[in-house]
Amino acid sequence: MTTFQDIFKKGFLENFQSIGVWEVVLTLALSFGIGLFIYFIYRVTFGGVIFVKSFGTSLIMITMVTALVLMVVASNAALSLGMVGALSIVRFRTAVKDTIDTIFMFWAITAGIAVGAQQYAAAGLGALGIGLLLVIWNLFKTKRNFPFLLVLRFDESSKKDVQNVLRKMPQGRLKSKIVSQGVMELTIEMNIKENEVGIIDAFSAIPGVHDASLISYKGDIIA
Repeated sequence: MTTFQDIFKKGFLENFQSIGVWEVVLTLALSFGIGLFIYFIYRVTFGGVIFVKSFGTSLIMITMVTALVLMVVASNAALSLGMVGALSIVRFRTAVKDTIDTIFMFWAITAGIAVGAQQYAAAGLGALGIGLLLVIWNLFKTKRNFPFLLVLRFDESSKKDVQNVLRKMPQGRLKSKIVSQGVMELTIEMNIKENEVGIIDAFSAIPGVHDASLISYKGDIIA
């Protein structure tokens, strides 16, 4: 008499599908192509200050590794449990600063799963659809005003002249103020158009102004 335990053991131990060489090559090639496409979309739509090339490269590797892992998992149920146990001990401690980066990582993982499961149409059409949507969204996104930090360092005797120049600039928010031995340092957050960055040249003509810096940034500053 065959028990459920016998069937359970047989299904786990004997149901093994060997992976062909060309199947591996095709999967890696397709996952590399889709990962490269994801990297291209990330590069085109990147809106941060400093582009980290290593993160873009990791999107390609995530897609390929995920596809390869799913191929191995799908070949045998017992092997899949072992793979899950092995991967459960892996811990990633790198902080993702931007939420859009998390979306791209999830996209790369999903694309790798689709390719590894041999759902090539879903992987290809999904990548094209998401990529096209992101590009269109990036084109229609307002980019005329950019957040900047204006950092001024000047003598207190020049305070009135500095204030006169600040009145001609877009309204901003004071983030920090430091006064030390007659020298004042101001950090002001303001939105400035790209063609207006040359306005800070007016500070160089004021006697007593030591430094005037305009820094593009992305994120929140607690002051």
